[in-house]
Amino acid sequence: MTTWSVVNDDTREKRWQDHFPRSLPRYVLLVCLALVVVSLGVVLIPARPPEPAEPPFSEQARAAALAETLQLLDAGSQLGTAKQDGPEDSPAESADRPPAAAGNPAVKRTVTLLTTQAQALLAPGESPAAAASTAAADSGPATPPAPAPSSATPAPSVSGASSAGASASPLPSTAAGLVAALAKSGKQRLADAAVADGGMARLLASVGTAQLLQASALAAGTGTAAPAADVTSPHLSGTCPSPTPTSQSDAGPSDAGQSAAGKSAAASSLGGALAAVVRTEAQTIYGYQVALPRLGGDQAKSAAEKLARHDALLSGAESLSRLNCSAVPPREAGYKLGRSFLVSPAAGLGSLEATALPAYGDLVALSEGETRQWAISALLGAGKRAVQWGTDPGALPGLDPATLPSQPAG
Repeated sequence: MTTWSVVNDDTREKRWQDHFPRSLPRYVLLVCLALVVVSLGVVLIPARPPEPAEPPFSEQARAAALAETLQLLDAGSQLGTAKQDGPEDSPAESADRPPAAAGNPAVKRTVTLLTTQAQALLAPGESPAAAASTAAADSGPATPPAPAPSSATPAPSVSGASSAGASASPLPSTAAGLVAALAKSGKQRLADAAVADGGMARLLASVGTAQLLQASALAAGTGTAAPAADVTSPHLSGTCPSPTPTSQSDAGPSDAGQSAAGKSAAASSLGGALAAVVRTEAQTIYGYQVALPRLGGDQAKSAAEKLARHDALLSGAESLSRLNCSAVPPREAGYKLGRSFLVSPAAGLGSLEATALPAYGDLVALSEGETRQWAISALLGAGKRAVQWGTDPGALPGLDPATLPSQPAG
C-alpha cells in the first residue's frame, strides 16, 4: 500500500513537470492580456482635474466691489426711470412724502458715479457684459488673508464677509433702500481696503469713500434718512523698531545688503507718502488760518472746528512718520495762496481739502496696518469736508482716473 502511494505521487509529479512547460506560453499570454486590459482602463478613465486655486483676496475684493457696484447701478437706473403710477395726491399729502426718485438729480448723479466706478473696477481685458453676467451669479464669501503676527491694530471689519460675487438680496426699489445699500457697500469697500494689496487697496478705498459720500448726498436729495458715514481712526502707538543684532550677525554679507536695500526702498516710499501728507496738512492749516478772519457766522464756526481737526491730523502724520522711522519735514512759515482764495475763502478751503485726497490715497497704497487705517479714515474725512465746502471730490476721490487702464466702452 505504501509502495503504490509513492508510485502515484511520482506519476503525478512527472505529469505536472511534463505539462507545465507546454502551458507556460499560455500563462504568459494571459498575464500580458491582463496587463493590456488594465493599462487600457487606466488610459480610458480620465484623470480628475485639479481644483482651481482660490484667487487672492485682493482679486476677490475687486470682484465683490464690481458685482455690488453693478447691482447698485442697475437699481439706480431702474429707480431713476421709474414712472409714477397711481392717482395724483393732494398737495397736502405730497408735501409729507420725499421727492420722487424718477428724474431726481441726486439719483442721476448716483448712476453716473456708479458707472464710473464700475469701469474703474473692471479687470484688464474684462468686458462690462461679462462682468454683468458674472455679477448675476451668486458666489460664496471671500476669506480675508490670515493676519501676520504683528502688534498692529487688526483691520476694521463690518458685519458680513466680503462676497466675491453679487449678493443674493433683491435690488433696492426705493430711494431709502438705495441709500442703505450704497452706504453698506461703501463700508465694505473700506473694510476690504484695509487688508488688500497696495494698489487695489487704494482703488477700494476710493470707491468706498465716494459711495459713502454719495449715500449721504442721495439721502439729502431724496428726503430720506442719512446713513452713518464715519470710519473709526485707530489710536496710534508704538515706536520706531530698532534692528536686532542677532538677525544681522546670522545673515551673510550679501544677504544683509540686499535686505537692507529692500527695507530702505520700502521705507523711502512710505516715508515720502507720509512727508507729502505732513506738507499737505501744514498748507491746509495755513489756509484755514488765512480764511478764518474772512468768514462769518456758521462758516467761521465750521472753519474753526475743521482747523482743530487738521491740527490733529498734522500731529498724527508726524507721529506716524516717527513710528515708521521716517524723517518729519519741517513746518514752513507760510504758503502761497491765489487771489481767488482771498476773494472766495470757502471755495478755497474746499479746493484745499480736495488737494489732500491724492496724498491720502498714496498713503493708503504704500502703508499697512494702523497706518493704512489712519489714512483710510483721513481720506474719508477729507472728502466729507470738501463736500461741506461745496467741492465735488469726484467718483474716485484720491485716485486720478487717467492712471487707470483704458476699458472698452459699453
